[in-house]
Amino acid sequence: MPPTRAELEAAKDLTIGDVLGPGLDVLFCGINPGLYSAATGHHFARPGNRFWPALHRSGFTPRLLSPAEQDLLPSFGLGITNVVPRATAQAAELSDEEFREGGVRLARLVAEVRPRILAVAGVTAYRTAFGRPKAAVGPQEDRVGETAVWVLPNPSGLNAHWTLDRIAGELRRLRESLGRPPLP
Repeated sequence: MPPTRAELEAAKDLTIGDVLGPGLDVLFCGINPGLYSAATGHHFARPGNRFWPALHRSGFTPRLLSPAEQDLLPSFGLGITNVVPRATAQAAELSDEEFREGGVRLARLVAEVRPRILAVAGVTAYRTAFGRPKAAVGPQEDRVGETAVWVLPNPSGLNAHWTLDRIAGELRRLRESLGRPPLP
């Protein structure tokens, strides 16, 4: 059952726990939780968000997972966090300072968890958080500590010029860069 209007309004400024585990190949990083995600406690939960379908189409998961199954991700060597932990109705409500603070927090988390790749789903968020104004989608020359970085398109349905197939294709490139075969 989807959250009510009152539940969505009450979700403003809430946070969602990170999905982490040992030996992660990829730590996916969203911009920040939307109100729908914060109300449900699940990352990329809003209907129309293309993260879960793209993750499956790319071969990272053997079937389409629902946001409520996010805790299965570490068994596939995957995790999820956010650049900015607080929930908002729109990412435009976040300040550049919050993004920069989020970059510092993210660098600490990456140093602790040590994933092979940090995959930031949102080029503008990455540019602001890490001071890389010319960054583009794809692998980055910069690292966060010892961890490689890959910038992905934002999977939100609002990012209409990136289709589900194109997002899945970018995720496939990321998976292939790890030398991981697609899961059946």
